[in-house]
Formats: sequence, C-alpha cells, structure tokens
Amino acid sequence: MTTNPAPSPGPRLEEITPATFEAAVGIQVRPDQEFAVSPVMKSLAEAYVRPGTAWPRLIVDEDRPVGFLMAFFDIDWHLDGSVIRSGLWRLNIAADQQGRGYGRFAVESVAAEIRRRGGTELYVTWHEGPSGPAKFYLGLGFRRTGELSEGETVGVLQLP
Repeated sequence: MTTNPAPSPGPRLEEITPATFEAAVGIQVRPDQEFAVSPVMKSLAEAYVRPGTAWPRLIVDEDRPVGFLMAFFDIDWHLDGSVIRSGLWRLNIAADQQGRGYGRFAVESVAAEIRRRGGTELYVTWHEGPSGPAKFYLGLGFRRTGELSEGETVGVLQLP
C-alpha cells in the first residue's frame, strides 16, 4: 500500500485555480501599503488579458494562504523590441503574515523560475515612500537602475 507523502514543510507556490481563487483575492496588505501594490483582483484581471506573460501564484504555508505574487517573463520593456525583461510584477503578503520570510521566499521562487527559463536578471518596480518596499528589495540585493516605469523605481537583481 502506498501513501501520498505529506507536503514539505515551509511555503510553496500554487497555481490560481477555481479552488484557490477566493483565497488569492482575500490576500490584503496593510492599509499603509495599499498605495504601493494593486489588489490581487486587479492582478488576476491583468493575468487574464496577458496569459502568455503573467505568472500569478498563491503563496501557501501548510494550508494557509499567506501571499500572492505575479511574475512576468520575456516582456518587451520599451514596446519596441529593444529590451526584453523578466521579473516580479506584483507581491502582496497578507498584513498578518509579514515579517516571516514569505516575501524573500517569493523573490527566490521567481528568481528560480527565471533561471529555469534561461534568464540572468530579475526586475522589479516599486513605489518609494516610508511604507514602500524599497528597503526590502535593496536588502535582498536589488540595485536601482536609474529608470522609472510609470512613476515607479526600477530595480534589478543579478542572478548567479
């Protein structure tokens, strides 16, 4: 008789499916962070209209939804074919789950997927401000590129 192995301890990514949809749209950041990241519902709508580009995932720890991420792969950054990039499009960690390593896990997961696809850089954009995520991204090794994208700072992480 065989049994299914228990899920490995620690966070994991799950696809957004009818079974995980409600959990995903229920993820809410702290009120002081809402200026810096779109709600999950908007991200899922964008993923729906960009199915070849967007990679939405629910972050789950054991059976608890703790966050949401959406990555992008091989987009035409300048809309002229001159610059192709991959990176983290959205990161929403539930307000009561912040500070537990889930954001780092999300970035590492996207980095691993970009490497798997042959990429060597992970891009992200963020809103500056006292409750924005600049300190988080810079602490993970991202560096500012000097660019702005729709008013947001652009950062890049070199992937080994």
